[in-house]
Amino acid sequence: MDEIIIKGGRPLKGEVIVGGAKNAALPILAASILTGGTFTFHNVPKLKDIDSIKQLLASMGADVKSNGHTVCIDTANLNHFEAPYEHVRKMRASILVLGPLLSRMKKAKVSMPGGCAIGARPIDLHLNGLSLLGADIKLAHGYVEATAQKLSGNEIYFDIPTVTGTENLMMASAMAKGTTILRNAAREPEITALADVLNQMGADVQGAGSSVITIKGVKKLKPVTVSIIPDRIEAGTLMVAAALTNGDIKIKNCDPNHLRSIIHKLEKTGVDIKILKNTIRVKGNLPINSIDLKTMPYPGFPTDMQAQFMVLMSVANGFSVIDENIFENRFIHVSELCRMGADITISGSHAMIKGVAGLSGAPVMASDLRASASLILAGLVATGTTRVSRVYHLDRGYESLEKKLASLGAAIKRVSS
Repeated sequence: MDEIIIKGGRPLKGEVIVGGAKNAALPILAASILTGGTFTFHNVPKLKDIDSIKQLLASMGADVKSNGHTVCIDTANLNHFEAPYEHVRKMRASILVLGPLLSRMKKAKVSMPGGCAIGARPIDLHLNGLSLLGADIKLAHGYVEATAQKLSGNEIYFDIPTVTGTENLMMASAMAKGTTILRNAAREPEITALADVLNQMGADVQGAGSSVITIKGVKKLKPVTVSIIPDRIEAGTLMVAAALTNGDIKIKNCDPNHLRSIIHKLEKTGVDIKILKNTIRVKGNLPINSIDLKTMPYPGFPTDMQAQFMVLMSVANGFSVIDENIFENRFIHVSELCRMGADITISGSHAMIKGVAGLSGAPVMASDLRASASLILAGLVATGTTRVSRVYHLDRGYESLEKKLASLGAAIKRVSS
């Protein structure tokens, strides 16, 4: 099993290129199920989660080929409507095949999803929405079984915004009879990216990026060639790395419009940020000011950046409070940060952080994807050596993060333990 070893204390300097967004690529690759033909996807990140969705599509009869960051998927002979446990258990986003399978095959059997242990994340909002579109839903033996001879448009209200629920229902209703209206829909850039791809395929999706999305069903769709949008969470993680190490980094191939909440919070800590068209320059400016933040659905502060900012606040001047409002179990990394010298107290969904003069390197263990990144960031600023184990979590969402940090001057390497 791999570990990542970091010797802290080096400021990061230079340029780095952000890869494609995992959370955009997953639903977009799943959308290839909707119709037969050859799809070409560029700027696809090389990640464990991407491998999982490709293996899942192949198990259904799709012909999947990869060349670098380009993935070609021929769904002409896709003929299986089951997403088995052996594939779905690896990644919660596998539930995204439910909507397009039901649309194309008239039935779907999808294992209840697995993934990171950061909260319950139930799929009842997906199932309630599909039922309103006319699907018959049964839960049996750990599987969701759905059938529908013809899906029909309806008005669907989400009790809370759900990213994968919005995406699943957008795909399911793309060829449904009539009009579907999704209210209190998620607004993330990945939602807009999926809508753009569906529209290129011939769908009629309007309002993506707002809380109300309207989908007028069409009779047929076509395969397309598209490029995946940049990963805003990778970009945000690199921005925090620059701030932590008092570095100076140009982060290229990113969309500053997707990073407004992160930019706003970083500027309040005293970091100097310059925004260009597809590039953000981040210059650290010690000492770091303490700030409070609350994770919220987009366009609020993303829960996927909470752990990284907690590291920043751990070495900031003063006292800060982080409220986690999305996932109930997303403070698992706190105990590991405290082993490195951080002063953090948890009370329910609140983390109270008293900034310390510095962190010290230690052996730590990652518990989930973003916790992995936070421990690596902590290692960059800690004195001595930090060993991060269970980095397979990291590989689910960051492509060669240690190599990108090394190119910026970090003393970091991956080893097989």
